[in-house]
Amino acid sequence: MSTPTRARKAFTLADARREFWTYPSPWMIGATLAAAVVARIAVGDWQPTDAVVPAAMVALFPFFEWLVHVFILHWRPKTLGPLTVDPLLAREHRAHHRDPRAVALIFIPWKALLWVLPLAVAVALLAFPRLGMGLTFLVSIATFGLAYEWTHYLIHTDYKPKTRVYRAIWRNHRQHHFKNEHYWFTVTSSGTADRVLGTYPDPAKVENSPTAKNLHAEAVPGATG
Repeated sequence: MSTPTRARKAFTLADARREFWTYPSPWMIGATLAAAVVARIAVGDWQPTDAVVPAAMVALFPFFEWLVHVFILHWRPKTLGPLTVDPLLAREHRAHHRDPRAVALIFIPWKALLWVLPLAVAVALLAFPRLGMGLTFLVSIATFGLAYEWTHYLIHTDYKPKTRVYRAIWRNHRQHHFKNEHYWFTVTSSGTADRVLGTYPDPAKVENSPTAKNLHAEAVPGATG
């Protein structure tokens, strides 16, 4: 007599949180956020213009995501004489498309954060008229970065959407991976930038791409994916 198969335990948010914090990227961004919050409180100098920074970033971050995804993550390797220009972020993102369920490939590569995070700090210190305002920017960008990592990670887990907003975000990104890599480029929103920039088609009218898991490969004529 065969042994009954035990039902697979549902993947919960608690499971997701435990796994999320075992990878370096959340810790690196989280440490930057914590330091930025401490520095911002210490500096003080709170002014009404500080509120402009996070408000502007809420409006602009979906478009920033879109631009990074299209022009950096989907960068096509280019040959310049004996050199091949193929950045780490693009290489890792191609690997992520090949295996969307490989957890280590979901996160921003920690080696890239070694220059991305100092760059964000430099912008905060040099590009604003007041130190306090710059630190507000740093708190905001680190918060958005951590939210991006969490959302992107969660989409690629077995956690099932339970709210309408998250379901829309989840559906859009999974369509980018499993239907057609030329559309649905935003990750933390339900497609605001995609709608504005023309990459939010009716899924029913979009053909499955044969290269969704093999970016920049030549599609085989007649292949349907």
